[in-house]
Amino acid sequence: MPLFIKDDETAALVAELAQKRHCTKQDAVKQAVRAALDHDREAIPLRERLRQLWAEHPLPPKSGLVADKAFFDDLSGEP
Repeated sequence: MPLFIKDDETAALVAELAQKRHCTKQDAVKQAVRAALDHDREAIPLRERLRQLWAEHPLPPKSGLVADKAFFDDLSGEP
């Protein structure tokens, strides 16, 4: 099935890639699409990255102190 690129900018980008890689425009499109799909498959979802971050760097246990205005005033030396 043929693919017609009607956008001049896209056609120019494909031609530039083909020239730099010393291949046909068809191969340049194939390589670019394959690279984009591989990148998407390998991407780790944000939820998983956060889960991994929290596992490696857990929050400290709660101290039981109440962090209210009086607490912060005491920290800064205010009466």
